[in-house]
Amino acid sequence: MTEITLNDKIQEKTAVALGLFDGVHEGHRLVIKNAQVFSLYGYSSAVFTFRTESMKFKHGKPLEYIYTNEQKLHKLDVKYVLSPDFSTVKDMDGETFVKNVLVNVMNVSVAVCGENFRFGKNASCGTEELKVFGEKYGFEVKIIPLGFNRFSSEKYRELLRCGKVNELYPHNTYSLYGEIVKGNQIGRTIDFPTINQLYAGGQLVPKFGVYRTWTFIGEKYYPSITNVGVKPTIKGIRNPLAETHIIDFKGDLYGRYAEVQFLDFIRPEMKFNSVDELKFQIKSDVEKVRKQLIN
Repeated sequence: MTEITLNDKIQEKTAVALGLFDGVHEGHRLVIKNAQVFSLYGYSSAVFTFRTESMKFKHGKPLEYIYTNEQKLHKLDVKYVLSPDFSTVKDMDGETFVKNVLVNVMNVSVAVCGENFRFGKNASCGTEELKVFGEKYGFEVKIIPLGFNRFSSEKYRELLRCGKVNELYPHNTYSLYGEIVKGNQIGRTIDFPTINQLYAGGQLVPKFGVYRTWTFIGEKYYPSITNVGVKPTIKGIRNPLAETHIIDFKGDLYGRYAEVQFLDFIRPEMKFNSVDELKFQIKSDVEKVRKQLIN
């Protein structure tokens, strides 16, 4: 995948999927797949989106986004992606956006979007206006009906808030992706080393607690267990993070990238009276996950 900027120009004709795609869920993927189909006609697949962290509101409400931009782009299987800050285009009227961004930068031949897609200053334009601009500037517009029963971003958020990650399957998943960096290494002192992933400001944090997970590193994947929360047993105030212990793994992973996929909620986060109590509980959690793998 090639990331482009507003100063670039794609030389080949493209089919562009339009949307924020902050959860890359079933409905989002349907829009993107409909753009990918046009590769059969010689058009390169592309996505126009916004850098997730730059979106403070959506549909007039504060946006608690699901994925950071890095995590979102990792899930997009297209040739080109343009994801500028919202501030760089928010004051463009609909036609200026179409001409300056879709036509001049993305070289659009087909624009694909969901039926509720809005664009232009103050979200003043919708799919009907996009069709009018498509006729004027010579590109096709394909509108994807999403339907009332199709998976939504708000449903995704509610399931995460409740810790019901298992209910995302079989058509959706929740995972965190990023570089493995050094933390305070407390896990090593209690024989359960972890890889740590911080949540960004404004990002939705799932229900605090312990989850059964898979950890993908390169072409390999490993059973793991992940705690989401603020480590209440350890002294100090900290931001929410996900700490993942890869079961029976030995090796140095610092500097590599990992994707942690959440499967089941095991228990809520708890404050223990001592680190020894915490260590005993983690051992019990790991054994529970190990038995699930065997069964």
